[in-house]
Amino acid sequence: MSNRIYNVLFHTHTVSGLVISVALFVIFFAGSISFFRDDIINWERQQSIVQDSQMDVDFDTVIDTLAARHALYGRNITIRQVHQERRVMVSATPTQDTTAADESKRSLFLYQDPVSQKNYSYFEDFTLGEFIYRLHFFAQIPYPYGYLLSGFVAFFFLFAIVTGIIVHWKKIISNFYMFRPLAKLKTVWTDAHTTLGVIGLPFQFMYAVTGAVLIIGTTVMMAASTSFFYDGDTEKLYKEIFPEAETLAFVNNPQNYNLSINELVTKTEQKWQDVRASKVVLQNYGDTSMRVVVEVKPHDDSRFTGLGQAVYQASTGEVVHEKDPYESTSYASAVQDVMIKLHYGNYGGYGLKIIYFVFGIISCFVILSGVLLWAEAREKRSTAPWKRKSNQWVASIFLAISLSMYPVTALSFTVVKLFKEVNDPTPHLLIFKTFFISWLVLSILFSIKKDNYFTNKYCLLSGSVLGFLIPIANGVVSGTWLWKTFNEQQLQIFVVDAFWLTTSIISFLIFLKIKPKVKEESAGISTPKSKSVINKTVKPRKLQPA
Repeated sequence: MSNRIYNVLFHTHTVSGLVISVALFVIFFAGSISFFRDDIINWERQQSIVQDSQMDVDFDTVIDTLAARHALYGRNITIRQVHQERRVMVSATPTQDTTAADESKRSLFLYQDPVSQKNYSYFEDFTLGEFIYRLHFFAQIPYPYGYLLSGFVAFFFLFAIVTGIIVHWKKIISNFYMFRPLAKLKTVWTDAHTTLGVIGLPFQFMYAVTGAVLIIGTTVMMAASTSFFYDGDTEKLYKEIFPEAETLAFVNNPQNYNLSINELVTKTEQKWQDVRASKVVLQNYGDTSMRVVVEVKPHDDSRFTGLGQAVYQASTGEVVHEKDPYESTSYASAVQDVMIKLHYGNYGGYGLKIIYFVFGIISCFVILSGVLLWAEAREKRSTAPWKRKSNQWVASIFLAISLSMYPVTALSFTVVKLFKEVNDPTPHLLIFKTFFISWLVLSILFSIKKDNYFTNKYCLLSGSVLGFLIPIANGVVSGTWLWKTFNEQQLQIFVVDAFWLTTSIISFLIFLKIKPKVKEESAGISTPKSKSVINKTVKPRKLQPA
């Protein structure tokens, strides 16, 4: 490789990584915690459920309750439970009955608790787990700008990974085994960036690809791919990615049915081995033409991807259509399913979640070390003073925004547990205010302080203290102390409390290890004042006789 190409790739890697650094750190930090999204939701609601019990619901009672509260005739009703929680997601299309009231001509979307039979709107159902999950792809920014931002960050992250591999290719193995913590600061950050970057390389590459595909592939590239492969027919594309039963003609002839949806779901799950229901659809509800569609998916340990379906005629209970989940799946649908599973890490239990979380935090440190390496490399005497100050400001602001996420997240957990009301119709306002206001305040204060050692140390300390308070607050408010949830096998609640307790202990131990000397060498994070060469006394050299 010529020096010119090497320099171009090196500077491209540096600039692309620096530009997306803050956004990428937020994505990885929030995304790492989001692996425990379902556990956080169940912890917040005090509703620990049995693992792998999705769609274990009394569908008959759910439908009867909905029918008593809403006009369902002529609608297509869909019941899903995407995440491991107690509530199910219910959506219904507008009725096809043209003589129905105006209320029936509007779409219906709600969450139903199959135990209490209470209905919740999206905002009434909003939780801290949902907030952190949506933060990792910037859904709080108005659509589609937040989605596009996260998608392009993932794309440029992929670009930074590729250029980084090319730049370090010749020394990638030798540098992996080299770590010099007692060397100068630039060397420390270089070794940390290279070593941890290589360790997390497969994980980071997989996340960059899946993130870019899931966001950019479904937004920016959707129109182009639809035009090229499907002659502009978007509906045809969606049917291939998300296969559904064929559209059913509405007869507009009401009929009462005496059928059990529970029995149809059980019957479908017994048709094939190691499958579970993933979605139930009632087409043309209450009409003579009504059909019940039950979709099933194989267990992850049986088959990584697959989708089965059984369609029943409501009037007779006979199967009118059937698809084996172990038969070949369409390419588009299989790719979509694989991308989602790889990205969310929801196919291997808690062991896989912990591995994903650890690699996510490693990626955060790679981002930190990359920015600090960039700042340290420009701390030269030949650099103009205003440029050196600008570089220091950039590093300080980046560190303030990034590291303050730790105490802010811990604070949000404590506030939600202590002050969130059960019947609050707008719980998202408390979550938004707590997280964003505290994040803004800490970011500004640490940026003004402009002491990276101070920022690093006290973000660790405050995050540790607030993290210790989370299981205590949960025990005081709900009475479910850590040992009690463990003994009663309330796994989701125990996992969240244990997660914060473990994280707080580790970060507190790191805080104790950081001394003022570390400020100059390994924590970073700040450059010591070098002695002036001008003040040194230079001894004259003795001339040797010829």
